Amino acid sequence: MLEVRNGGFETTVQDYPGRIGMLSLGFAPAGPMDDYAFRFANVLVGNPPGTAGLEITAGGLVIAFEDERAIAVCGADMGARLNGQPLELWRSYLVRAGDILEFDYLQGPGFRTYLAVSGGIDVPPVLGSRATYLPGAIGGFEGRKLQAGDRLPLGEPLTDPAQAAGRRVPASLIPSYPGYNEVWEVEATRGPQADPDYMTAEDMAFFFSHHWKLDAASNRTGYRLDIHKWQWARESGGAGGGHPSNILDNGYPVGAVNVCGDQPIILCIDGPTLGGFICNAVVAKAAMWKLGQMVPGWSYIRFKEVTLEEAITLLKQQDETIHESNLERS
Repeated sequence: MLEVRNGGFETTVQDYPGRIGMLSLGFAPAGPMDDYAFRFANVLVGNPPGTAGLEITAGGLVIAFEDERAIAVCGADMGARLNGQPLELWRSYLVRAGDILEFDYLQGPGFRTYLAVSGGIDVPPVLGSRATYLPGAIGGFEGRKLQAGDRLPLGEPLTDPAQAAGRRVPASLIPSYPGYNEVWEVEATRGPQADPDYMTAEDMAFFFSHHWKLDAASNRTGYRLDIHKWQWARESGGAGGGHPSNILDNGYPVGAVNVCGDQPIILCIDGPTLGGFICNAVVAKAAMWKLGQMVPGWSYIRFKEVTLEEAITLLKQQDETIHESNLERS
């Protein structure tokens, strides 16, 4: 068991890849916003990469352990301390009954960090996943963020915790997060509604060259970007509506850039599954982790256009990187 002493700003149970195959029923996949850090944390403690763990947004979490486990924290620096001693990120540790793990708040770049525990968080699956989907209040622990007094059941470790402890991710595989007011480069393909039918070539050139400011009103559902006056390749949406961004309702890919009127919104892993606005681009799956570490109100994005084939190659390379064979002994 894990006992939650303080739930922090927003801490949820997530697994990877989340709730797959449910878009047609209106359920987004949920899962970790930064699956790169999440999966590496699991690999460090001897879990399969998708095992349920904790997503800690901004910090503040305090938990107590009730038995011996291997743990790892990967992602943004939130000043994690184990029994009052600083905890190194991207490294596995052994904890025992009575140990206390606490997080301050953000100490530098990044926005989310991830805690993996050997055996994983053993909450009941809902629609095939343990991931918390906050808009639908399902999955995770009672479909909500954690709060003081919660007790989380743990699964049986697949690896001896003492053997899993003392491993680290090589420095060459640890991402460097751009600081506040700095620009993230995010790979994206052209979407199903781009030029020449919906937007002009000039619109798309601007989209892939502009430094887009991430609005403070952004979360796991959607990342709002700057409002921009587009030229548009048509005068209206026809049967879809009066504005040229309107279309008849269609399915939205996860990571789609949904242009709602004049405002682009990146549809994140808790985002809507369909709607009536164009999607002029789609963030490559291998780049989705970057969204998880951007700070709303501070970060900037420049989209780098890639082909579908390049996006698939990036994902294959990423999956090969997140593997136990790439770990080091500390």
